[in-house]
Amino acid sequence: MSRVRATIRDVAARAGVSHQTVSRVINNNGRVSPETRDRVQRAIAELRYSPNAIARSMAEGRTRNLACLSPNLTDYTFASVIEGAVSEAWRHGYLLYCSPAPETSAFAMLVEDLIESGRTDGLMVINPYMDGRYLFLPEGFPVVFVGARPRAEAASSVALRDEDVGRVATEHLLAIGRTRIAMITGPHNEDCVTDRHTGYQTALSAAGIPLAADLIVEGDWSATSGYDGFIQLAGRANPPDAIFAQNDRMAIGVLRAARELGLRVPEKLAVIGVDGTPLSAYSDPPLSTMRQDMFGMGQQAVQLLIQALEHPEQPAVHLQLPAELVVRQSTWSDPNL
Repeated sequence: MSRVRATIRDVAARAGVSHQTVSRVINNNGRVSPETRDRVQRAIAELRYSPNAIARSMAEGRTRNLACLSPNLTDYTFASVIEGAVSEAWRHGYLLYCSPAPETSAFAMLVEDLIESGRTDGLMVINPYMDGRYLFLPEGFPVVFVGARPRAEAASSVALRDEDVGRVATEHLLAIGRTRIAMITGPHNEDCVTDRHTGYQTALSAAGIPLAADLIVEGDWSATSGYDGFIQLAGRANPPDAIFAQNDRMAIGVLRAARELGLRVPEKLAVIGVDGTPLSAYSDPPLSTMRQDMFGMGQQAVQLLIQALEHPEQPAVHLQLPAELVVRQSTWSDPNL
C-alpha cells in the first residue's frame, strides 16, 4: 500500500504553526524564532515531507536542476564523484542530470543546449582543462570544476592534492629501499598527471636521485596501458625495482605483467597505484594505493555550485582534498621473505 505524501499543511498542523511559517523555514526566507524553526524541522523529518519541486521552482524562478558533464560515465573515479554529487544535490532539493561528453564538440553542443533551453541552474564540469572544453562555457553562468588545478581566474573548483599524491607515493617506495622508481602516467593533457609528475620528481630530488626520462611511460588510465607500459620498462637495460602507477587500473595491469614475467611482487618489484578502487584490495597481491574520496569530492562540488547560485557575488572557492596512503602487500618489505 502506497504512503500518502505529506503536504505543507500537514507539517504546519504537526508543528502548530501556519503554512506560511513552514514556507519561510523551508526557503530560509523571513524571520522565524529558533524554537519555531526547530519544531518545523522536526515535523518535516517526522512526516518525511519533501517540498513540491515544481511549486518551489515557480516561486524561486529556478528549475532546481543541476547538470554534470563528464568525459564518460563509466570510469570508477568519475562515477564515484557523480554518485556523491547526486546524493548532495538531492539533499538540497535539486536533481542532478549527468551526460558523457568525450569530445570537445559534444561538450560544446551539450552546454549550448542546457543553458539556452534554461533546463539547468548550474553546471558541474569534470576535467575541464583536458582539451580546452572550458572555453565553451559562457561567462556569468554558475559553474564548478572537478579535478582541475586551481586557477585564479577560474570558476570554483574541487580537486585532489595531486602533487602530494605523487610525492607521498614516491616517498613510500623510497622508504622501503627502492631507488629505481618508474612511473606510468595518465594522458599528459590532464592536470592531475602533470601535478603527480611534479610530486614524483620532488620526492626523487629530495632523496638525491636524478630524474630518469627512460623510467617514465605514458598510459591512458586503462589496465592494458599499465600492462604494456611495464613490459616496455622491464625491457630496459636497467629495469625498475618499483612502479608508481598514476591510477589503480594501470597498477593492476603492471601486476599482471610482472606475474607473467616471473617477477615476484613486492620482493623484486614494488607497485603502488592511486584512487583506492574496491578491486585494489583484491588484486594479487593486494595493491598499495593513494586512496582519494571521490564521493566526498562530488558532494563538495555540489555545495560550491549551490553557493555560486545563491551568492553569485562571492569570489570563487578552490578546494584541494588530501589522499590517504594505504599500504598493502604490493609494497610490503618483509626481510624474512
